[in-house]
Amino acid sequence: MQQNRSITEFILLGLTQNPMRQKMVFVIFFIFYVGTVVGNLLIIVTIKYNPTLGSPMYFFLFYLSLTDFCFSTSIAPRLLVDSLFAKKIITYNECMTQVFALHLFGCMDVFVLILMAADRYVAICKPLHYPTIMRQQVCTILIILAWIGSFIHSIAQIILALRLPFCGPNLIDHYCCDLQPLLKLACMDTYRINLLLVSNSGALCSSSFVFLIISYIVILHSLRNHSAEGRKKALSTCTSHITVVILTFVPCIFIYTRPPTTFPMDKMVTVFYTIGTPFLNPLIYTLRNAEVKNAMRKLWHIKITSESKR
Repeated sequence: MQQNRSITEFILLGLTQNPMRQKMVFVIFFIFYVGTVVGNLLIIVTIKYNPTLGSPMYFFLFYLSLTDFCFSTSIAPRLLVDSLFAKKIITYNECMTQVFALHLFGCMDVFVLILMAADRYVAICKPLHYPTIMRQQVCTILIILAWIGSFIHSIAQIILALRLPFCGPNLIDHYCCDLQPLLKLACMDTYRINLLLVSNSGALCSSSFVFLIISYIVILHSLRNHSAEGRKKALSTCTSHITVVILTFVPCIFIYTRPPTTFPMDKMVTVFYTIGTPFLNPLIYTLRNAEVKNAMRKLWHIKITSESKR
Protein backbone atom coordinates (compact mmCIF):
# COMPACT_ATOMS: atom_id res chain seq x y z
CA MET A 1 0.00 0.00 0.00
CA GLN A 2 2.90 2.33 0.72
CA GLN A 3 4.34 1.59 -2.73
CA ASN A 4 1.01 2.52 -4.32
CA ARG A 5 1.30 6.03 -2.88
CA SER A 6 4.46 6.83 -4.86
CA ILE A 7 1.99 7.87 -7.56
CA THR A 8 -0.89 10.00 -6.29
CA GLU A 9 -2.53 10.73 -9.65
CA PHE A 10 -2.84 9.37 -13.16
CA ILE A 11 -3.17 11.08 -16.54
CA LEU A 12 -5.84 9.65 -18.83
CA LEU A 13 -4.98 9.84 -22.52
CA GLY A 14 -8.68 9.62 -23.42
CA LEU A 15 -10.15 8.57 -26.74
CA THR A 16 -8.09 11.05 -28.77
CA GLN A 17 -5.43 13.74 -28.35
CA ASN A 18 -6.71 15.81 -31.26
CA PRO A 19 -8.44 19.01 -29.96
CA MET A 20 -11.04 19.02 -32.75
CA ARG A 21 -11.86 15.36 -32.24
CA GLN A 22 -12.13 15.97 -28.49
CA LYS A 23 -14.90 18.48 -29.19
CA MET A 24 -16.62 15.90 -31.38
CA VAL A 25 -16.27 13.36 -28.55
CA PHE A 26 -17.96 15.80 -26.17
CA VAL A 27 -20.92 16.48 -28.50
CA ILE A 28 -21.47 12.82 -29.47
CA PHE A 29 -21.21 11.38 -25.97
CA PHE A 30 -23.19 14.22 -24.41
CA ILE A 31 -26.08 13.21 -26.70
CA PHE A 32 -25.57 9.54 -25.78
CA TYR A 33 -25.48 10.28 -22.05
CA VAL A 34 -28.55 12.53 -22.10
CA GLY A 35 -30.37 9.81 -24.07
CA THR A 36 -29.25 7.20 -21.51
CA VAL A 37 -30.42 9.29 -18.55
CA VAL A 38 -33.77 10.24 -20.13
CA GLY A 39 -34.48 6.74 -21.49
CA ASN A 40 -33.66 4.83 -18.31
CA LEU A 41 -35.33 7.33 -15.97
CA LEU A 42 -38.44 7.24 -18.16
CA ILE A 43 -38.61 3.45 -17.78
CA ILE A 44 -37.98 3.70 -14.02
CA VAL A 45 -40.74 6.29 -13.52
CA THR A 46 -43.17 4.44 -15.82
CA ILE A 47 -42.76 1.13 -13.98
CA LYS A 48 -42.79 2.80 -10.55
CA TYR A 49 -46.04 4.71 -11.07
CA ASN A 50 -47.97 2.36 -13.34
CA PRO A 51 -49.78 -0.48 -11.52
CA THR A 52 -50.28 -2.44 -14.76
CA LEU A 53 -46.50 -3.05 -14.91
CA GLY A 54 -46.35 -4.91 -11.62
CA SER A 55 -45.17 -8.30 -12.92
CA PRO A 56 -41.72 -9.71 -12.02
CA MET A 57 -40.45 -9.02 -15.57
CA TYR A 58 -40.98 -5.28 -15.09
CA PHE A 59 -39.70 -5.45 -11.54
CA PHE A 60 -36.38 -6.72 -12.93
CA LEU A 61 -36.51 -4.26 -15.86
CA PHE A 62 -36.80 -1.45 -13.28
CA TYR A 63 -33.51 -2.56 -11.70
CA LEU A 64 -31.85 -3.08 -15.08
CA SER A 65 -32.66 0.53 -16.01
CA LEU A 66 -31.50 1.76 -12.60
CA THR A 67 -28.24 -0.17 -12.95
CA ASP A 68 -27.68 1.05 -16.53
CA PHE A 69 -28.20 4.63 -15.37
CA CYS A 70 -25.67 4.22 -12.51
CA PHE A 71 -23.22 2.28 -14.70
CA SER A 72 -23.17 4.96 -17.39
CA THR A 73 -22.99 7.74 -14.78
CA SER A 74 -19.85 6.18 -13.28
CA ILE A 75 -18.08 6.68 -16.65
CA ALA A 76 -19.76 9.22 -18.96
CA PRO A 77 -19.61 12.48 -16.90
CA ARG A 78 -15.87 12.02 -16.38
CA LEU A 79 -15.38 11.34 -20.10
CA LEU A 80 -17.35 14.48 -21.00
CA VAL A 81 -15.43 16.74 -18.60
CA ASP A 82 -12.06 15.32 -19.68
CA SER A 83 -12.86 15.91 -23.37
CA LEU A 84 -12.88 19.67 -22.61
CA PHE A 85 -9.31 19.68 -21.29
CA ALA A 86 -5.98 18.84 -22.87
CA LYS A 87 -4.63 17.27 -19.66
CA LYS A 88 -6.94 14.72 -18.06
CA ILE A 89 -5.87 14.13 -14.45
CA ILE A 90 -7.53 11.62 -12.14
CA THR A 91 -6.33 11.09 -8.56
CA TYR A 92 -5.40 7.65 -7.23
CA ASN A 93 -8.48 7.57 -4.96
CA GLU A 94 -10.81 8.69 -7.76
CA CYS A 95 -9.35 6.01 -10.00
CA MET A 96 -9.94 3.27 -7.42
CA THR A 97 -13.48 4.56 -6.85
CA GLN A 98 -14.18 4.35 -10.57
CA VAL A 99 -12.87 0.78 -10.70
CA PHE A 100 -15.19 -0.14 -7.82
CA ALA A 101 -18.27 1.55 -9.37
CA LEU A 102 -17.57 0.13 -12.83
CA HIS A 103 -17.52 -3.44 -11.53
CA LEU A 104 -20.34 -2.99 -9.00
CA PHE A 105 -22.88 -1.80 -11.55
CA GLY A 106 -21.46 -3.88 -14.40
CA CYS A 107 -21.80 -7.06 -12.32
CA MET A 108 -25.31 -6.04 -11.20
CA ASP A 109 -26.23 -5.68 -14.87
CA VAL A 110 -25.12 -9.28 -15.43
CA PHE A 111 -27.09 -10.64 -12.46
CA VAL A 112 -30.27 -8.75 -13.42
CA LEU A 113 -30.09 -10.16 -16.96
CA ILE A 114 -29.79 -13.66 -15.44
CA LEU A 115 -32.83 -13.00 -13.23
CA MET A 116 -34.79 -11.76 -16.25
CA ALA A 117 -33.93 -14.97 -18.11
CA ALA A 118 -35.01 -17.05 -15.10
CA ASP A 119 -38.29 -15.11 -14.98
CA ARG A 120 -38.97 -15.80 -18.68
CA TYR A 121 -38.08 -19.49 -18.22
CA VAL A 122 -40.58 -19.93 -15.38
CA ALA A 123 -43.27 -17.86 -17.17
CA ILE A 124 -43.00 -19.84 -20.42
CA CYS A 125 -41.91 -23.32 -19.30
CA LYS A 126 -43.73 -23.49 -15.92
CA PRO A 127 -46.73 -21.18 -16.39
CA LEU A 128 -48.93 -22.89 -13.76
CA HIS A 129 -46.26 -22.48 -11.07
CA TYR A 130 -45.26 -18.96 -12.12
CA PRO A 131 -47.33 -17.00 -9.53
CA THR A 132 -45.97 -19.20 -6.72
CA ILE A 133 -42.32 -19.30 -7.77
CA MET A 134 -41.92 -15.65 -8.88
CA ARG A 135 -43.90 -13.98 -6.10
CA GLN A 136 -42.89 -10.51 -4.90
CA GLN A 137 -40.97 -11.69 -1.82
CA VAL A 138 -38.85 -14.07 -3.90
CA CYS A 139 -38.07 -11.37 -6.49
CA THR A 140 -37.03 -8.94 -3.75
CA ILE A 141 -34.73 -11.52 -2.15
CA LEU A 142 -33.17 -12.30 -5.55
CA ILE A 143 -32.44 -8.60 -6.17
CA ILE A 144 -30.89 -8.25 -2.69
CA LEU A 145 -28.70 -11.30 -3.36
CA ALA A 146 -27.70 -9.78 -6.73
CA TRP A 147 -26.57 -6.57 -4.99
CA ILE A 148 -24.61 -8.58 -2.42
CA GLY A 149 -22.96 -10.66 -5.16
CA SER A 150 -22.09 -7.51 -7.13
CA PHE A 151 -20.59 -5.90 -4.02
CA ILE A 152 -18.44 -8.99 -3.34
CA HIS A 153 -17.26 -9.03 -6.97
CA SER A 154 -16.31 -5.33 -6.95
CA ILE A 155 -14.55 -5.71 -3.59
CA ALA A 156 -12.47 -8.52 -5.13
CA GLN A 157 -11.58 -6.24 -8.06
CA ILE A 158 -10.61 -3.31 -5.86
CA ILE A 159 -8.42 -5.57 -3.71
CA LEU A 160 -6.53 -6.60 -6.86
CA ALA A 161 -6.21 -2.94 -7.89
CA LEU A 162 -4.95 -1.86 -4.47
CA ARG A 163 -2.24 -4.53 -4.57
CA LEU A 164 -0.68 -3.00 -7.70
CA PRO A 165 2.43 -0.91 -6.98
CA PHE A 166 2.81 2.15 -9.23
CA CYS A 167 6.29 3.62 -9.28
CA GLY A 168 6.86 4.56 -12.92
CA PRO A 169 4.90 6.27 -15.71
CA ASN A 170 1.39 7.37 -14.75
CA LEU A 171 -0.12 7.66 -18.25
CA ILE A 172 -3.24 5.49 -18.66
CA ASP A 173 -3.92 4.85 -22.34
CA HIS A 174 -7.67 4.85 -21.81
CA TYR A 175 -10.57 7.16 -20.97
CA CYS A 176 -11.40 5.47 -17.65
CA CYS A 177 -9.77 3.48 -14.86
CA ASP A 178 -10.04 -0.29 -15.02
CA LEU A 179 -7.77 -3.17 -14.08
CA GLN A 180 -6.61 -3.99 -17.61
CA PRO A 181 -5.01 -0.56 -18.34
CA LEU A 182 -3.74 -0.31 -14.74
CA LEU A 183 -1.90 -3.65 -15.08
CA LYS A 184 0.26 -2.09 -17.80
CA LEU A 185 1.51 0.58 -15.36
CA ALA A 186 2.27 -1.69 -12.41
CA CYS A 187 5.98 -2.12 -11.61
CA MET A 188 5.65 -5.84 -10.86
CA ASP A 189 4.98 -9.13 -12.60
CA THR A 190 1.21 -8.98 -13.17
CA TYR A 191 0.81 -12.53 -14.51
CA ARG A 192 -0.87 -13.89 -11.37
CA ILE A 193 -3.10 -10.84 -10.94
CA ASN A 194 -4.20 -11.11 -14.56
CA LEU A 195 -5.07 -14.77 -13.96
CA LEU A 196 -7.19 -13.69 -10.99
CA LEU A 197 -8.84 -11.04 -13.16
CA VAL A 198 -9.66 -13.58 -15.87
CA SER A 199 -10.90 -16.12 -13.31
CA ASN A 200 -13.12 -13.45 -11.72
CA SER A 201 -14.48 -11.00 -14.32
CA GLY A 202 -13.69 -13.21 -17.32
CA ALA A 203 -15.28 -16.32 -15.84
CA LEU A 204 -18.31 -14.31 -14.67
CA CYS A 205 -18.92 -12.91 -18.18
CA SER A 206 -18.27 -16.18 -20.03
CA SER A 207 -20.21 -18.53 -17.74
CA SER A 208 -23.15 -16.11 -17.49
CA PHE A 209 -23.27 -15.70 -21.28
CA VAL A 210 -23.26 -19.48 -21.86
CA PHE A 211 -25.93 -19.96 -19.18
CA LEU A 212 -28.14 -17.26 -20.70
CA ILE A 213 -27.81 -18.54 -24.27
CA ILE A 214 -28.68 -22.10 -23.13
CA SER A 215 -31.63 -20.74 -21.13
CA TYR A 216 -33.06 -18.88 -24.11
CA ILE A 217 -32.54 -21.90 -26.40
CA VAL A 218 -34.58 -24.00 -23.93
CA ILE A 219 -37.23 -21.26 -23.72
CA LEU A 220 -37.50 -20.89 -27.51
CA HIS A 221 -37.68 -24.68 -27.91
CA SER A 222 -40.56 -24.88 -25.41
CA LEU A 223 -42.57 -22.31 -27.41
CA ARG A 224 -43.59 -25.08 -29.81
CA ASN A 225 -46.27 -26.11 -27.29
CA HIS A 226 -47.83 -22.63 -27.12
CA SER A 227 -50.52 -21.02 -29.25
CA ALA A 228 -49.56 -18.81 -32.21
CA GLU A 229 -50.45 -15.65 -30.28
CA GLY A 230 -48.55 -16.82 -27.19
CA ARG A 231 -45.52 -17.70 -29.32
CA LYS A 232 -45.55 -14.28 -30.96
CA LYS A 233 -45.70 -12.40 -27.65
CA ALA A 234 -43.07 -14.59 -25.94
CA LEU A 235 -40.79 -14.44 -28.99
CA SER A 236 -40.96 -10.63 -29.04
CA THR A 237 -39.99 -10.44 -25.36
CA CYS A 238 -37.21 -13.02 -25.65
CA THR A 239 -35.79 -11.35 -28.77
CA SER A 240 -35.37 -8.11 -26.82
CA HIS A 241 -33.68 -9.96 -23.96
CA ILE A 242 -31.35 -11.92 -26.25
CA THR A 243 -30.35 -8.72 -28.09
CA VAL A 244 -29.42 -7.03 -24.80
CA VAL A 245 -27.53 -10.13 -23.64
CA ILE A 246 -25.39 -10.17 -26.80
CA LEU A 247 -24.73 -6.41 -26.66
CA THR A 248 -23.68 -6.69 -23.02
CA PHE A 249 -21.63 -9.88 -22.93
CA VAL A 250 -19.70 -9.98 -26.21
CA PRO A 251 -17.67 -6.79 -25.41
CA CYS A 252 -17.27 -7.91 -21.78
CA ILE A 253 -15.85 -11.29 -22.84
CA PHE A 254 -13.53 -9.61 -25.35
CA ILE A 255 -12.04 -7.33 -22.67
CA TYR A 256 -11.80 -9.64 -19.64
CA THR A 257 -11.02 -13.13 -20.98
CA ARG A 258 -7.60 -12.69 -22.53
CA PRO A 259 -3.93 -12.15 -21.58
CA PRO A 260 -2.82 -8.61 -20.57
CA THR A 261 -2.38 -7.40 -24.13
CA THR A 262 -3.90 -4.32 -25.77
CA PHE A 263 -5.56 -3.97 -29.15
CA PRO A 264 -6.36 -0.77 -31.10
CA MET A 265 -10.08 -1.51 -30.78
CA ASP A 266 -10.05 -1.86 -26.97
CA LYS A 267 -11.24 1.69 -26.30
CA MET A 268 -14.10 1.47 -28.79
CA VAL A 269 -15.21 -1.91 -27.40
CA THR A 270 -15.21 -0.43 -23.90
CA VAL A 271 -17.14 2.61 -25.16
CA PHE A 272 -19.73 0.25 -26.61
CA TYR A 273 -20.55 -1.55 -23.36
CA THR A 274 -20.08 1.41 -20.97
CA ILE A 275 -21.84 4.10 -23.05
CA GLY A 276 -23.59 2.42 -25.98
CA THR A 277 -25.38 -0.47 -24.29
CA PRO A 278 -26.99 1.61 -21.47
CA PHE A 279 -28.20 3.98 -24.22
CA LEU A 280 -29.62 1.20 -26.42
CA ASN A 281 -31.32 -0.87 -23.69
CA PRO A 282 -34.26 1.53 -23.13
CA LEU A 283 -34.82 1.74 -26.90
CA ILE A 284 -34.79 -2.05 -27.26
CA TYR A 285 -37.18 -2.65 -24.37
CA THR A 286 -39.64 0.13 -25.27
CA LEU A 287 -39.74 -0.18 -29.06
CA ARG A 288 -40.49 -3.91 -28.88
CA ASN A 289 -42.80 -3.81 -25.86
CA ALA A 290 -46.35 -2.60 -26.39
CA GLU A 291 -47.17 -2.67 -22.67
CA VAL A 292 -44.32 -0.29 -21.79
CA LYS A 293 -45.18 2.05 -24.68
CA ASN A 294 -48.86 2.14 -23.68
CA ALA A 295 -47.95 2.75 -20.04
CA MET A 296 -45.68 5.64 -21.07
CA ARG A 297 -48.45 7.17 -23.20
CA LYS A 298 -50.92 6.82 -20.32
CA LEU A 299 -48.47 8.40 -17.86
CA TRP A 300 -47.80 11.26 -20.29
CA HIS A 301 -51.55 11.75 -20.86
CA ILE A 302 -52.19 11.91 -17.08
CA LYS A 303 -49.41 14.48 -16.72
CA ILE A 304 -50.78 16.65 -19.54
CA THR A 305 -54.32 16.39 -18.14
CA SER A 306 -53.23 17.39 -14.64
CA GLU A 307 -51.23 20.31 -16.05
CA SER A 308 -54.19 21.55 -18.12
CA LYS A 309 -56.52 21.48 -15.08
CA ARG A 310 -54.18 23.87 -13.27
